Amino acid sequence: MCFIFSMDIKISPFRINPLNFQTTKTRQNNYVSYKGLTKDTVCFTGYYGDGQPVKKLYWLVSGKNNPDYDYWAQDHMWQAGGKRWLNAYPNDVLKRTPTETINTIMTLTGQGQIPANVTSPQIRGNSWGRYANYIEINPRAIALYENGRVSDGLMQTLKLMTAIPPSSDYSPNCIVLSQLYPTTWGDGTTGDTGLYCVDLHRGISKNLTSRGLDYKMGDDEQVRAFNELAHLMGFKTGFRMPISSGQLKVKGEDFSWAKHEKAYIDACIWAIELGFDSIYFDSAKHIIDRDGYCGIGDVPNKMQMAYILHQIREKTGRCDLSFIGEKCYPRWDYKEMGLTAGTHWGRPEDINSIKWESNSQSGSYDYAAGPEVSNDNDTGNISFEDRLNRLNSCLFGYDSREKRVPSYMQMNDIFPLSPYTNTHDLMEHAHQMGKDGAWSECERHWDGIFRTDDAARWYTTEVYKKFEAAM
Repeated sequence: MCFIFSMDIKISPFRINPLNFQTTKTRQNNYVSYKGLTKDTVCFTGYYGDGQPVKKLYWLVSGKNNPDYDYWAQDHMWQAGGKRWLNAYPNDVLKRTPTETINTIMTLTGQGQIPANVTSPQIRGNSWGRYANYIEINPRAIALYENGRVSDGLMQTLKLMTAIPPSSDYSPNCIVLSQLYPTTWGDGTTGDTGLYCVDLHRGISKNLTSRGLDYKMGDDEQVRAFNELAHLMGFKTGFRMPISSGQLKVKGEDFSWAKHEKAYIDACIWAIELGFDSIYFDSAKHIIDRDGYCGIGDVPNKMQMAYILHQIREKTGRCDLSFIGEKCYPRWDYKEMGLTAGTHWGRPEDINSIKWESNSQSGSYDYAAGPEVSNDNDTGNISFEDRLNRLNSCLFGYDSREKRVPSYMQMNDIFPLSPYTNTHDLMEHAHQMGKDGAWSECERHWDGIFRTDDAARWYTTEVYKKFEAAM
């Protein structure tokens, strides 16, 4: 890996004692390595499915049970009342070690010890998704690239999240992962085919998990640890899920809605059981409206989708789940299916338009459609001023907080991407970055993906100010 973390292993009682690590001029040793940990030297009761995944993760990466206070975080802290996050460049937080990141999270949240059990933040009860701000992050775009392999997307997402404003007391901020399950082939490598085609019931994507934790922490535990840490920071969490049959497989077999409906439901249920609060359904608009690009293959019909969403809620026992439909608008059919929020609705360039939408949909307490700052088709052509104007409409487009509609945005709406880099290419072709020698080294990759000039920093600071005002 790009950074090496040396560990001294004592024979008993399977205790890992880290040495002080050295930092080179290129900081190549400051990421992490789980070097020295093998299946034979690490043993846990409850090897998979550990009941306290965050504690286990911290012990594995640090050799400690309790976190250290993070003075670096204290020096880079943005505080709005009781809410805290890092005021730092994204490429700087991406270069921190897992130990430092967890220390940061505990420091931001005022935890002297790692909590044994963390639950999802309770904001607006079961209807939270109707009012949420959804922020999509592409883990693979910020993952660790090494020798043709892609990994650690979950850990890198946690690092980035420390610099994102958490939920307010009125509107939850929900982090949506653009991927959870493996792509159809080449998953976890720079030969990956993209994020829009997934293979269900083949585990968690290797783009997301940390190979250094193999044999020591199950993929399910890593996902649970991610969700618990996100919840501790004050975020709801979710993931993107395609519904077009041509973009789905089940253990390598071509998907059919007539044959694989249960497999699809089970995949959604498993993700919820790993701690997610929401599912973003790609192309959900086309269940009712076939206008425009409809993906590849057929989609479930209205009754079938209603059954799917009902089954997920019933079998997980969670009535607080949020189901988001891409480009679904204020139509009764989407509400009847059981969706919670629709995206890409209204004209965010005009805040009065969003206020009108908020008022017109105020009678619907369990479904509403709202605006976007940008979506995964963003080509990077929106100016900073226009993005801020759209964000302002998304956060303040209401006459009363009880009436506000949900909103949707991308990580690049908080942290601007570099010129000639855009969301759509990263979502579909992020693997190509690893083929470029300049970007195959993780630090140069992280430096290259985000803008670090004064104009970009000014923009992010203005974003922080708007979120603070919304709190």
